[in-house]
Amino acid sequence: MKKTILLFTLILMGSIGTLYAQDNKRVGGQLIYGSNIESLGIGAIAELPVASKMVISPSFSFYFPKDQGLFKQSAWELNGNLNYLFIEDEKLTFYGLGGLNYTSISVSSNIAGVGNFSSSAGRIGVNLGAGANFDIGMSFLPFAEIKYILGDFDRLVIGAGVKFNL
Repeated sequence: MKKTILLFTLILMGSIGTLYAQDNKRVGGQLIYGSNIESLGIGAIAELPVASKMVISPSFSFYFPKDQGLFKQSAWELNGNLNYLFIEDEKLTFYGLGGLNYTSISVSSNIAGVGNFSSSAGRIGVNLGAGANFDIGMSFLPFAEIKYILGDFDRLVIGAGVKFNL
């Protein structure tokens, strides 16, 4: 698992290193909901242009822990997407996205008489989805995304937030 995260991080960092000459780099925050996790989460997201209609978009999200009776569940995900800009208007940019996902889910419990129990698992998946940036003429850029993660932890993720130009 550590090797997978390290490899994923190195690929993202190598991609980012070639982008310093590009304009329109953005960072921001988002609120997400994952269907199979059934929990809200928060995250950080970036947009790094690589070509006239393509943007690399790394993100990290943490789902709020969920208490399920005897068990407590928490999860986080790391994404590396390539966004293709289909529509670029003055007020709206619509894009398709595809990329890699790494999700880690942990479950813990403290059952009286049995003791503490905890387990975690991490899996790689593929992101497919779409999103839109809404230029409202402010210093921030609202956006919304919807994606489906294909893998062992399949789920629909809906997100919305704001991005700021660097």
